[in-house]
Amino acid sequence: MRAVERCCATARPGPANDYIASEGTVGILEGKKALIFGVANHRSIAWGIAKALHAEGCETGFTYVGEAVAKWVRPLAESVGGRFVLPCDVASDEQIAAVYAEVEKTWGRFDILIHSIAFARLEDLRAGLLHTTREGFHLAMDVSAYSLLAITRPAVPLFNEGGSILTMTYHGSTKVMPGYNVMGVAKAALEANVRYLAYELGGQGIRVNAISAGPIRTLASSAVDGFKSMLKSAAETTPLRRNVTQDEVGSSAVYLCSPWASGVTGEVLYVDAGASITGAIPPSA
Repeated sequence: MRAVERCCATARPGPANDYIASEGTVGILEGKKALIFGVANHRSIAWGIAKALHAEGCETGFTYVGEAVAKWVRPLAESVGGRFVLPCDVASDEQIAAVYAEVEKTWGRFDILIHSIAFARLEDLRAGLLHTTREGFHLAMDVSAYSLLAITRPAVPLFNEGGSILTMTYHGSTKVMPGYNVMGVAKAALEANVRYLAYELGGQGIRVNAISAGPIRTLASSAVDGFKSMLKSAAETTPLRRNVTQDEVGSSAVYLCSPWASGVTGEVLYVDAGASITGAIPPSA
């Protein structure tokens, strides 16, 4: 483990505070490079992670899907000194290959891969699992689960020693969350991918983990039927009696991607204000 000065990075609890790193310290990720898939706008969980990595000294590069998203991603990337912002539809092997060609050209090698990608067609998501179409099921699994394999495969030869891969999941992978439907099935597959990849890549010193975040208002979450009620209920019934923030997820991502978590792989870390440990709504709710 590379020696660094002690760094006490914090993400203050609450709805609006950005991740901050203590002044006068060397970031735990100083000199590292992270490729980030999944920033759509300033509300994206991937953006919370990007800010936290940057605050700890990590250099970043970004991808986006479509020009409508690019207009949001480019200024965000610029604000953290992002080295590149590249188009990439993760359903296209050709576009993934083009991203990694640019990564190799710009960085040579890198250290961290962030996968924060999920998609299902609205009509399939809201139809219920039973009525999900075959095409819709394939699309949800391809973009939300298989894409982790698709972007990991070309990353492996480019990783520096101690590479880290992190993806985002949700508790709907293991428990029924009304309205989550086919996405819950896709997230279950994603978590299985994490475990099998952790096993396959462990011998090369590459760690693979996931964060299961509580409900956070993002562009993607707006497609989940009843999300506003889910957000309100979580704030009233979690052990911490509040929702988690984008920046709290970012803090946890720093931990999992840093030498602090050098012995952690194949895990799903819940950052959900304790929601996943409860079996019933607390009587005081």
